[in-house]
Amino acid sequence: MKRLLALLFAFTLLPAGAAPAKHHMIAAANPYAAEAGLEMLRQGGSAVDAAIAAQMVLTLVEPESSGIGGGAFMLVFDPKTGKVTSFDGRETAPTSATPGMFLDAAGNPRPHRDAIPGGLSVGVPGAVAMLELAHKKYGKLAWAKLFEPAIQLAENGFPVTKKLARLLAANPDIAAMPDIKRYFARPDGTLVKAGDRLKNPDLAATFRAIAKGGARAFYTGAIAQAIVDKVHNGSIQPGGMTLKDLARYRAVERAPVCTIYRVYKLCSMAPPSSGGIAVLQILKLVERFSSPQLAPNTLDGVHLFAQASRLAFADRGRYVGDPAFVAVPVKGLLDPTYLKDRSRLINATSDMGEASPGTPPHTRADFAPPDTKEREGTSHMSIVDDAGRVVSMTTTVEFLLGSEMMAKGFILNNQLTDFSFVAVKDGKMVANAPAPGKRPLSSMAPTIVFGKDGKFLIAVGSPGGPAIIDYVAGTLVAMLDGGLDPARAVALPHVLNMNGPLVLEQNPALTALVPRLTAKGYEVRTLQNESSGLHVIERVPGGYIGAADPRREGVAVGD
Repeated sequence: MKRLLALLFAFTLLPAGAAPAKHHMIAAANPYAAEAGLEMLRQGGSAVDAAIAAQMVLTLVEPESSGIGGGAFMLVFDPKTGKVTSFDGRETAPTSATPGMFLDAAGNPRPHRDAIPGGLSVGVPGAVAMLELAHKKYGKLAWAKLFEPAIQLAENGFPVTKKLARLLAANPDIAAMPDIKRYFARPDGTLVKAGDRLKNPDLAATFRAIAKGGARAFYTGAIAQAIVDKVHNGSIQPGGMTLKDLARYRAVERAPVCTIYRVYKLCSMAPPSSGGIAVLQILKLVERFSSPQLAPNTLDGVHLFAQASRLAFADRGRYVGDPAFVAVPVKGLLDPTYLKDRSRLINATSDMGEASPGTPPHTRADFAPPDTKEREGTSHMSIVDDAGRVVSMTTTVEFLLGSEMMAKGFILNNQLTDFSFVAVKDGKMVANAPAPGKRPLSSMAPTIVFGKDGKFLIAVGSPGGPAIIDYVAGTLVAMLDGGLDPARAVALPHVLNMNGPLVLEQNPALTALVPRLTAKGYEVRTLQNESSGLHVIERVPGGYIGAADPRREGVAVGD
């Protein structure tokens, strides 16, 4: 660990063309987090151990995206049993939550951005409970050991990243919030710059408490009290979270959603995430087309992918929510016959326009579409350990720096603004309406793919709000149909269609297609900078290769 503090980038990087890692690998959003995970793998730790160590470091070095004040979804593959399971660490609404909690005095939904800062938007954090649950089943190293890299970095300091400094400079309203301003201020009162060394002794103390006392030390006692005090007494928009809300939180182990795509088996996250179902639907909807037709950066490839995405997002908006509160027709949404019928709606020559949700089998209730506006304060990691165990984990505080408040050195999430602000539309219940104890809808889609030999092939996931679905699905099409390696796949320009305008990431190859896409009936928009953060590991002959999205600051490292 000493070299972590002495050198900024002393990592076992695997550049393009390098020999694969033979034993283990981690791809994560920050070099320090990746190095912490790699250190655990080198000591014989499991992929879950590495994920915990990496998450603690991300809490410190990438607070704008994830942390122990937020939530996460983790997929785990165990080669001993041949099974995939998942762990749900999604935040829950406190008992004070009401269907109209984000409406104004006139009963109208408030502007989404206005509802984010302050205590009202904070959900009961789930990451720590989820990580402890996964560690009890799959951990190899001592729980306390997994906190050592993050504690040392918090006490000794770490260099502020370009990404964090840029986001602070670009969002003066967030930077002006009292907790953010206090923590990220230089001695002269100006905001930290990239390369400045930042320490967080409060977070180090929090880590020490959790390392010693487990998740209980987070959900009860001084840390829990600090969270409640902040939610109640923050500078704006107080919330109603209580100590009982924290003490009652439970992470959940769930069966994943899985399907067969061509010769591959794919597994992803089940509800309350919509991401897994939607990713699998997109793949199944394009399955009847040939792989050459789906080639990236081609007219057919963009068009067919966009049409499938429209159909998946239409179903997502109507049916998916917390399965403890709504009857999500998971089996029906992934029914092969249903998806074949839906795929026939794709016209190879023209845009269908806004897609309507289908009526999948096993549907037991009718729900109105939500008005959810997820944001981009999220991160992802993919990990393989010496025993071949695999972790694909997506983790989040929701918006950039979450609720823009801190407690005990960590950012508190604003996950409750992932609920639909309107609970009833056209006389129908919205599946994602707020309710006490409910988990808000997510788009996170940690995914694991198995080859035709039944062995692990790919672990992938991304941040990006609802665009996560298209980021992950597009990467899988590029790798499974196009044969691209991880580095080329994650660097591809993105194509997004969330059942609205066709959004293309600025790139000469895609820009050249705009006139022909417009002729097909699309409303086309181009964006200069997409916010993906894909992290991929692929099994290849001799070991593993990995890649980190060039749009962020991650790395893939291994031995």
